Amino acid sequence: MKRSFYAAKDLYKYRHSYPNYKAPRLPNDYRNLRFYLNKIPLIPDGIFIEEILTKWRGNYDKLEHNHTYIQWLFPLREQGLNFYAQELTQEEIKEFQSTREAKRRFLLAYTLMLDFYGIKLLDKSGNVARASNWQERFQHLNESQHNYLRITRILKSLGELGFEAFKAPLVRLLLDEALCRGTLPNMLHSTLEYYVYTIRLRSHRRSLLRYARQHYQPANTFLWGPPARRRGAEAGPGGRVAEPTPERERRGGDPHRACSPLTKKDSVGGGGGGGDGKGTKGYTVSTKTLQEGLSLVCSTILNVKLLLQCFLSCHNVILPFV
Repeated sequence: MKRSFYAAKDLYKYRHSYPNYKAPRLPNDYRNLRFYLNKIPLIPDGIFIEEILTKWRGNYDKLEHNHTYIQWLFPLREQGLNFYAQELTQEEIKEFQSTREAKRRFLLAYTLMLDFYGIKLLDKSGNVARASNWQERFQHLNESQHNYLRITRILKSLGELGFEAFKAPLVRLLLDEALCRGTLPNMLHSTLEYYVYTIRLRSHRRSLLRYARQHYQPANTFLWGPPARRRGAEAGPGGRVAEPTPERERRGGDPHRACSPLTKKDSVGGGGGGGDGKGTKGYTVSTKTLQEGLSLVCSTILNVKLLLQCFLSCHNVILPFV
């Protein structure tokens, strides 16, 4: 199993509030806010928010098989599968967060989906627990993987619209059910790969990952952060290793390995070992450094060759020198 570079990149952008975000070219008519104020229906179904909140609760077939409402109930600053749904903007987010009626309905929409998944909201702090129908709904959720994408969207939208604190309790419950209780085993990968990384506060994110690391089996196959404490050249300040980033993963290296600083022995033009001992300026490089450099060059050539073979095979091209 490998980490998904796409997931890491997508959630990195989300947690950092979409750097280099470009607002949609369409005029900002606050369509998401007006939908939550019950002034316009969702498109293309023509259904108002009040009808969804009052008539769809407990109608699990409708919630399962209708695929156009989720983008309206949980809007984001990114395009979803319903192209009639409009992306959020910074201005609309601020207006939404200051509108009590919209926030009240948003919480009702959240509890609607929690009930669909067999979960109930306990208080205004976001704490959650199993609902009375949890056995039936967990069994369905474990076998309905398209709902895993919906949950990612719900978590992201909670953070966008002022309910960031609600995310960690939900992720903790799903992690506990998937990892410790075994009721949602199929959801474990999505929980670790996506849900945990929607949480913007690093301390909360790392707390959940430490909990997961303690219970994950086999322990040596745990791929997610926080980095394990190590000693030696790989460890940074405080004995910690650099956290994995999309850039490190893209390069194919060990995501937990930090770059070692140059030493005097390996420096160019220094007065370290390998010179005349008098600080003579020159290009002195240790044998070990040369060996490491040759090894790196050979490894790079091999990787390029493998990538070229993969590319050519995908295009049904065979060259004798590859």
